[in-house]
Amino acid sequence: MERHFFFSACALLLLAASTASAARIVEHTFYVQNLTVNKLCNTQIITAVNGRLPGPTIRVQEGDTLLVHVFNKSPYNLSIHWHGVFQRLSGWADGPSMITQCPIRPGCKYIYKFTIIDQEGTLWWHAHVSFLRATVYGALIIRPRDGHSYPFPMPYKEVPILLGEWWNTNVFDVEKLAVATGAAPILSIAYTINGWPGDLYPCSENQMYKLKLLQGRTYLLRIINAALNHELFFKIANHKLTVVSIDARYTEPYVTNVVVSAPGQTVDVLLTADQPVGSYYMAATAYASADGVLFDNTTTRGVLAYDGAPSSTTPLMPVLPDFNDTPTAHKFYSNLTGLVGGPHWEPVPLKVDHEMLVTIGLGLEPCPVNTSCKGPKLSASMNNVSFVRPTSLSMLQAFFFNVNGVYTTDFPAKPTIEFDYTNASINNNIPMLFAPKGTKLTKLKFNSTVEIIFQNTAILGVENHPMHLHGFDFHVLAQGFGNYNPATDRKKHNSINPQMRNTIAVPAGGWAVTRFTANNPGVWVLHCHLDMHLPLGLATAFVVENGPTPETTLPPPPVDLPQC
Repeated sequence: MERHFFFSACALLLLAASTASAARIVEHTFYVQNLTVNKLCNTQIITAVNGRLPGPTIRVQEGDTLLVHVFNKSPYNLSIHWHGVFQRLSGWADGPSMITQCPIRPGCKYIYKFTIIDQEGTLWWHAHVSFLRATVYGALIIRPRDGHSYPFPMPYKEVPILLGEWWNTNVFDVEKLAVATGAAPILSIAYTINGWPGDLYPCSENQMYKLKLLQGRTYLLRIINAALNHELFFKIANHKLTVVSIDARYTEPYVTNVVVSAPGQTVDVLLTADQPVGSYYMAATAYASADGVLFDNTTTRGVLAYDGAPSSTTPLMPVLPDFNDTPTAHKFYSNLTGLVGGPHWEPVPLKVDHEMLVTIGLGLEPCPVNTSCKGPKLSASMNNVSFVRPTSLSMLQAFFFNVNGVYTTDFPAKPTIEFDYTNASINNNIPMLFAPKGTKLTKLKFNSTVEIIFQNTAILGVENHPMHLHGFDFHVLAQGFGNYNPATDRKKHNSINPQMRNTIAVPAGGWAVTRFTANNPGVWVLHCHLDMHLPLGLATAFVVENGPTPETTLPPPPVDLPQC
């Protein structure tokens, strides 16, 4: 009897331990405040989390619940977005200011609480107010549950590689000046790898990221493009990289010597230290797809040093693509495929309930009276609607409490005016350059399937636009150049093993076909992840209705939700 009781007690303890390990609570505290730094011959004050740049790396397992206590000790309004997290029934924690919450005001705090469901891989977190995400960001790494493994050989070590962008001035003022004058924002002056600019910049010889390698070992590099306004090429001298995941979605292994990533995207690659003992540069530089538009034409680099390499060894430098090498960028973006049958794989929904053709691009708007703005201001739009965020109540609060007047649900499912979208002659039609302002959304039935065909326009020039959808991942069925033609381009759709992403880089002067299932009630913003384009109006949002059961219904907001 005693032995039976002992075994029963052990079984209960093992069950409790198993349950605890499968569903942990992971808790962090973020203090967002001023930090004085010395970079590029300049001393300045930035906004940072816990005195670090990048901010803290959060490590969780699939199934964990994450609690992050955010104390805003900075002088700016603030919110934190958990980029790529589905936020199933936790839309109040998604983070975009005035979409799912009012910002956290200076001196105030908010607890973000959500559970990581059906996701593994590399995501990240960042500020979602103004240009503050230039310095307020960090990695969010999701490992498989206990007892589960990666669908590739276990690496010797995992290394986050965060690619950033740097200004020698207050980034809040950069955006403020651009909004006031109507001009493009001041360009960054450097890129960074894990916060370090590298030795090609002034006063930076000793400000370079270094990674020690053991010959013969394989490493998992978790690459995150945390830059504000630039897509980036990334290479390592004399080494191949094998892509195994993008945006926390496993892929068929894809071998390449260059990675391309748009702001917001993540790419996990396996790197095998299979070269002679020595030192090798890793480097990142801009992919700039817009003709005639100024960009930060600099290069950041770090060093991979094999164990045993002499310190006097001059590292080998990779040959980087030209800044406008669209063929290389498109080859990388379009050749990735999903890992069918892998963890969290989702088949492509074949029945489409809501079809959309959405034009994306820049434009102009008149200057407000009595301002310093000179000439028309830069603007941006989707289907000729330039998005305006509410100011008095978040859209998710308006949805939950059924408050009218905050937004409308009449976003057009196709362009209100059809034209030759990628023909530059459209710029001769002056009225077409000006899109009306509005807070127009699309209402979706719960569990409906949405197909969005993104179409870049030539208004003020074609450009690759990284479009980020909150709350869901896209299946990316096809990508191409020119105007989308259903008669011929539908034949190019991949419905077998397409890649899945939360951020799709729509080709410059081209299109991309995506699908997602609206299985998460709430309000979810869709926007360009070039930060200079979001305040210009290149955004919209989806209102997903509640499902038929309590398990498919958005719960009430937390009591500490920030108020406007």
